[in-house]
Amino acid sequence: MRVAAALRAKGGDEFAKPGNIIEVKFVKGESLSLTASRLLALMILTAGGDAWEDKPHRMRKADIRRGHKGNERITDMLQELHRTLFAVDDRSWRGKKATTLFSLISRSREETEDEGEAGWIEWEFTPDARKLIQASETYAVLNRQAVLGFRSNYALKLYELGALRLHRRQATWKGDMKALRAALGIPPEVYTDFAQLRRKVLEKAKAEIDQLAHFRVEWREIRQGRTVTEIEFRFEPKDAPALIATVDELERHSGGRKPRRDGTVETMTIIPAIAAQATMQGAAKAKELSFPSGSIRFGADELAAIARREGGGWDIDLIATGFRQQMGDRIEKVRGPKLLKAWTGFCEGWVTRRGRAT
Repeated sequence: MRVAAALRAKGGDEFAKPGNIIEVKFVKGESLSLTASRLLALMILTAGGDAWEDKPHRMRKADIRRGHKGNERITDMLQELHRTLFAVDDRSWRGKKATTLFSLISRSREETEDEGEAGWIEWEFTPDARKLIQASETYAVLNRQAVLGFRSNYALKLYELGALRLHRRQATWKGDMKALRAALGIPPEVYTDFAQLRRKVLEKAKAEIDQLAHFRVEWREIRQGRTVTEIEFRFEPKDAPALIATVDELERHSGGRKPRRDGTVETMTIIPAIAAQATMQGAAKAKELSFPSGSIRFGADELAAIARREGGGWDIDLIATGFRQQMGDRIEKVRGPKLLKAWTGFCEGWVTRRGRAT
């Protein structure tokens, strides 16, 4: 919750989602739709460090709709969150193993008088959900634009699992087919053949994650004879150039995202007026933060602070040297928010690859 509060105070698109909520199990045969999963993520983002408190939280409908003119889908999403049951392993009053079933939100209120930008929703998390949030010792840092950009619910779930494990000593997730279905919310009667599951779920999820996330995902199939019995996902942070490409993609219109991912996007001819505008934008960006050629200890406070926070205790100028080597000539062209994103990802990846300094 301290991390969530800090990210909310900082602003921007990053927010923390508690590991206990990410790993909560769906009751057999139930799972959230993609739109309801997005709404839940936005609720957690909005609540921030106050998510564990017994109080209402509020959000503008305009922040949920993403361009849809009507609000009817918001009503459907709220109702879905109310009726979906989750399960956690627990202990009974006698100390025996037990399963607790609960909903995530106990009450919601949607304004129906205003249909424009002024409409709001209000909700409260259930006591069980608040207890789970408060007790979580792990968290995933997610990107709002990435969460809203996924077109597959399975990709979104795998993205959350990957973000939760990315900076652990072993950045992996391993489980049998039952555990895989529970983790991603795949109904038991869907994709019963693993070849179908691989094609319809895993390959599509990987394509989206590799395009929109700050990490990549690979998997290994473990077999007994010809049958796949277990699967192991491995999550690897992207290098700085790949992170910059991801930031660029998140800023572009989602309409051409699949063609760009498949390499089938058409080229465009830039007319002089657009070229002139691009030149002006480039000149404006040239005034933004750039990466220094010397030490980052003096005169580059924001870069140095990121290295001290995310660099695992390594010498910050040593990390800066590695960043320059990886970026090469491209380092002269990357400025402002993109530079900060690439630098942060590189520092995190440095620790993932080398461990913390002793």
